[in-house]
Amino acid sequence: MGLWLKQEGEDYCLGVWKIEETLEELFSLLPRTPVYEEQIARIHSAHRKTEWLAVRVLLSVLTDEHTHIRYYPSGRPYLNDGSWQISISHTRGYVAVLLSRHFRPGIDMEQYGTRIRKIAKRFMHTEEVVSLYQETDIWSLLLHWSAKEVMFKCLDTNGVDFAEHLRISPFQVLQTGQFDAVESRTQNKHRFTISYYLSPDFVMTWSFMEETC
Repeated sequence: MGLWLKQEGEDYCLGVWKIEETLEELFSLLPRTPVYEEQIARIHSAHRKTEWLAVRVLLSVLTDEHTHIRYYPSGRPYLNDGSWQISISHTRGYVAVLLSRHFRPGIDMEQYGTRIRKIAKRFMHTEEVVSLYQETDIWSLLLHWSAKEVMFKCLDTNGVDFAEHLRISPFQVLQTGQFDAVESRTQNKHRFTISYYLSPDFVMTWSFMEETC
């Protein structure tokens, strides 16, 4: 399938890759360098190897470069050449990459499933509002969880309580749209505009945060 979705703006680029290739097919889309060989050898799960390769293929498609991904001690990814800031996510059968020139990006994908109801108390504040879409609350709960994952990635700080520190403003779920959010974990009290998209298989949310000193 390959490139499933691509969006570009003045400062950003977003891509989603639907994985239908074998490991060898994905590897054939990348230069067979020692760096890739060494890194992929450290991954034992075939599923994780496929996701890892798909992310690198998607990045090369979006940038027309073979830039290497590195990781800060916190786990947040960055590009070795500093050309873009990057965020990565994946769910069953898909990977997503969000790039930005000037802002810290955050992207998240969550597979559709009813288990989200069982863990809702971990991330939902009592004042947050769940709306119905297609006669179920699942989509709204998934979007709240996914959006808070995006905020968490952007903040890149410890001690974040999803229910207390990350708050989503009320919104009506549609297939695609935006809603507002704010964090109270840092002194900056960053505000976010969360964009989202619903697929039959997953929800995807993304946003950007201005970095402060």
